[in-house]
Amino acid sequence: MRLRARVTTQEGFGLVELLMAMVMLNIGILALVAAFQSGAFALQRASKISTASAIADIQMERYRALKYDYVMLDTTALSSAQGNAVYTGDTAYSATQVTGTCPTAGAEECQAMRTLTGPDGKNYRIDTYIVLDSVSSSRQFKKVTIVVRDARSLTGRPLARIASTFDASTGS
Repeated sequence: MRLRARVTTQEGFGLVELLMAMVMLNIGILALVAAFQSGAFALQRASKISTASAIADIQMERYRALKYDYVMLDTTALSSAQGNAVYTGDTAYSATQVTGTCPTAGAEECQAMRTLTGPDGKNYRIDTYIVLDSVSSSRQFKKVTIVVRDARSLTGRPLARIASTFDASTGS
């Protein structure tokens, strides 16, 4: 009889309910914190990608401002880049790149590899690849590929990649 009376009483249930409510509240709060953290990470990555795309566009515009004969990589700069595994491991790399002596010493458009600080204060590496290609055997053009990577983690996938072709008929 005493056991039955003890089982049917409501004493102590307030504490159990409070503990269960606190556990459920903690689970909800932790889920919100995780959502905010993943959102902040996604915004940071999107910021890097948009900055890298702008840097790649600026670099490509430098080539568009040049005459066809000057669209090339500096021979000395390319030889130092060919020792870099990340540079030579890219799909745009070819051992037969268009090289020569750059008309302006140290010009940024002639560099195969260079590091730049973006407007967001982060460092980006710009890799440039220029190869000869052709539509038919009679018409040849230069294909310029620009790849922008995060300078801190070069082994990751590129942040931006753009390519454009330059035809000899556009100016020499």
